[in-house]
Amino acid sequence: MPVNNCNATLKKIAIFVDVQNIYYTTRQAYGRQFNYRKFWQRIIYEGDIVTANAYAIQRHDDQQIKFQDALKHIGFAVKLKPYIQRKDGSAKGDWDVGITIDVMEAAKEVDAVVLLSGDGDFDLLLKKIRDNYGVTTDVYGVPALTANSLIDASSHFHPIEEDLLL
Repeated sequence: MPVNNCNATLKKIAIFVDVQNIYYTTRQAYGRQFNYRKFWQRIIYEGDIVTANAYAIQRHDDQQIKFQDALKHIGFAVKLKPYIQRKDGSAKGDWDVGITIDVMEAAKEVDAVVLLSGDGDFDLLLKKIRDNYGVTTDVYGVPALTANSLIDASSHFHPIEEDLLL
């Protein structure tokens, strides 16, 4: 589903957002939230956004629903997994495998993959799609909280700093 104009001469871009990772890392490093609208405005000038997925946990609270609606309004498809509270009090809601599958599929059809996450588990994924499909891989993450292996695996690392925060 094309998200903005479909000019064939533009670079085709796929965006994948690890919402929990971005939320917690920006909160920990800056005490602020990520500005998805400003990010979108920046990326839209780089090419044609053909896929934009935001992966989140479904908690059914009003604030989360408003946030997810805002993401949809910007242009993201929001993919939700149920929030699971374990007996020991810990929680589960990991999207790593789902993100990986979607990135692998999209990488066959785009020129660039943009990943918003600091999770080093994605380093092998970025190397694989770059080597197999020749795509450019851009990572947006909080510098102090992004795995060095992920930074090294990306074609371009974009630090999330003041200019991308609310």
